[in-house]
Amino acid sequence: MVSGPGEGHYAKPGLATEEESFDFVVVGSGPAGMAAASEAMRRGLSTLLLDEQPAAGGQIYRGIEAAADKPAHFARLGADYQHGRALATRLRDSGAVLRYGAFVWEITKDRRLTVSREGRSTLVHAGQILLATGALERPVPIPGWTLPGVMTAGAAQILLKTAGQVPAGRAVLAGSGPLLYLLAAQLIEAGAPPVILVETQPADNWMRALPHLPRALRNPALLKKGLGLLKTIRGAGVSRFAGATDLEALAGEDGRVRALSFMRRGRRVEVECDLLLLHEGVIPNMNLALALGCASRWSDTRLAFEPETDEWFQSSVEGVAIAGDGAGIEGAQAAEQQGRIAALGAAMRLGRITRAEAEAEAVPPREALAGWRGARPFLEALYRPADGQRIPSRADVIVCRCEEVTVADIRDAVATGALGPNQAKAFTRCGMGPCQGRMCGPTVTALIGQIRGVPPEEVGYYRLRPPLKPIPLAEIAAMAVASGGERQDAIRDRLPGGG
Repeated sequence: MVSGPGEGHYAKPGLATEEESFDFVVVGSGPAGMAAASEAMRRGLSTLLLDEQPAAGGQIYRGIEAAADKPAHFARLGADYQHGRALATRLRDSGAVLRYGAFVWEITKDRRLTVSREGRSTLVHAGQILLATGALERPVPIPGWTLPGVMTAGAAQILLKTAGQVPAGRAVLAGSGPLLYLLAAQLIEAGAPPVILVETQPADNWMRALPHLPRALRNPALLKKGLGLLKTIRGAGVSRFAGATDLEALAGEDGRVRALSFMRRGRRVEVECDLLLLHEGVIPNMNLALALGCASRWSDTRLAFEPETDEWFQSSVEGVAIAGDGAGIEGAQAAEQQGRIAALGAAMRLGRITRAEAEAEAVPPREALAGWRGARPFLEALYRPADGQRIPSRADVIVCRCEEVTVADIRDAVATGALGPNQAKAFTRCGMGPCQGRMCGPTVTALIGQIRGVPPEEVGYYRLRPPLKPIPLAEIAAMAVASGGERQDAIRDRLPGGG
């Protein structure tokens, strides 16, 4: 059954209806997902877009349509943010079926998705799937990072974009990467400038980045944007401390963060704050792809695992493509072009257009993508995180926030014989909490590699299984009841312990 535009059809709460079918199912409504869904509808593919958030936009364009109704707020978020409005409008007008507040907790290799929405899980079959799940902020496990009042820069940006909220008090931004400058400029425009920017990228990163500068200058838009952000920060009188190491969030008598402490030029510096915002770049959100069994590789330049994809962003699993930052961090404009290319690839594989037609149509987005990629090697080298920022050394630092597993616990697990994250999980429960390793996985892999003296690709990553996010057992059981005899055993197998 293919539902028409709108919300689809559901039975009683908790029960799954007859399985739906679509030519193309997109998971994620950031720039890649929005562009892909619109392109697929242009090619005549019945298209379903699923997203956990209440509206389109992803992180970069979060709340884009609602913000557009508030001109002053919309303007202060900048031209790059405003670009997302056209994408969201085209998506809404495309005729694709849009379902927000929906999360995919399982995908099978025959392209069946199990989707939870409003307390009900339903099954969807796709001719082709695009995973456009975007990025995650890299964990920054410094001493004190679990204190109240310590957040990620991305979390603060979500509050700014969705609710117009800004820090009420002294905010300090610490870490590395262009997002720190962007958030600082946005807070300045909103009338809540941060106290200080504490930057952690090593000074010798400049030497690594310089060989990539000529290529970056061929398309100077990103560099011009960065210089503009720095000008805004300087104009507001916000201080910048570069070369900081050994960051620590200090607690006050009330148990909340009261200051950031760090080393700089051989001395300890302490800056009082009410809110500490940490950031060390972003990495692909690969949980769905890894659970599906998509092949991945370690990128030593981006210090993250990335999926293996071809020129159409097709993964190693037939009929499943991965585009946008979930395929490798390249920015919103690049993600938009990747989404269009992935949709053309899906239309080609479904026989709606010939390969020759797909190749011809893909020329403009591929050329645009190449242009946006020009500055990435320079930025990646310049803002490569210091090992001391992403691999904690102090024994009492919490690595897994869900299960309160410390560095010492991981070291003990490795000494006992744990060779990778999955064995460490069995020994310590690390990665078994609600986030399923999103907040600790990169740190656990890096830490075990450092302890063992082996590269991350040898250590590996968590083995992920459905459900990929917590859902009530009753919701899964209701699917079995609604589905009837032949499916009950398969659905029962999804329960922890096999039923």
